[in-house]
Amino acid sequence: MTEPSSAARRPTPSFMTTMSRVRPRTPLNRAELRVSVLIPVYNERDTIDIIIDLVRATPGRKEIICVDDASTDGTGDILESLHAQGKIDILHRQAENAGKGAAIHRALSLSTGDIVIVQDADLEYDPADWPVLFEPILDGRADACFGSRFLGGPHRVLYYWHSVGNRMLTTYSNMLTNLNLTDMETCYKAIRGDLARSLVPKLRAQRFGFEPEITSRLAKADARIFEVPISYSGRTYAEGKKIGWRDGIAAFWHITKFNLFS
Repeated sequence: MTEPSSAARRPTPSFMTTMSRVRPRTPLNRAELRVSVLIPVYNERDTIDIIIDLVRATPGRKEIICVDDASTDGTGDILESLHAQGKIDILHRQAENAGKGAAIHRALSLSTGDIVIVQDADLEYDPADWPVLFEPILDGRADACFGSRFLGGPHRVLYYWHSVGNRMLTTYSNMLTNLNLTDMETCYKAIRGDLARSLVPKLRAQRFGFEPEITSRLAKADARIFEVPISYSGRTYAEGKKIGWRDGIAAFWHITKFNLFS
């Protein structure tokens, strides 16, 4: 059998053009990694100390940033005590209630970590899922990684219509962002710190519009987004769940606004 000529072995121009457009991996230094944990808090006196302990128990270097959104149930005093004990690295207390999105904006502006992640204070999301979330970013394949409640992870069985609403919102968001997410509304969105902080001046959503807005901003930034399954232990309204059907309707407007008019 004859050997192919050197010309035949040489990559074709179209192949070289395609390869020049492939984005290289951008791995993070695992040995020096620090994670910024952003915890927006509003009236969570029964769970805030538990979630802080769970976060602190995760391996690796981290900075815990809590923003109290003008809680009225004594949560602020608990946060002050945790801060004095050194369990919270940065504590900011809003002068008045401005919403979850505003609290996250503030926490993000105070962060310095290589990866940032939002952690709700209500125990619905488990920090034990972080290693799976962080891996695509650490490996340099992703700029952001979403934790999906609908990819097969263990979850508490609760409200059917909530799941329908979440899927509808995700589908509508996907139509405008051209992403193929399964859970746009998830709290667990791990993002490279430098990218996340670069988006702060553009963020506008003050309340529960943060999730569709950050998804839209990442899509417009051409961020490489991965999705992984996570566990989910949703709580009932009797247990303190705050988001309701009005927030779902508002989310449709936020998706439209941040994708078409922003």
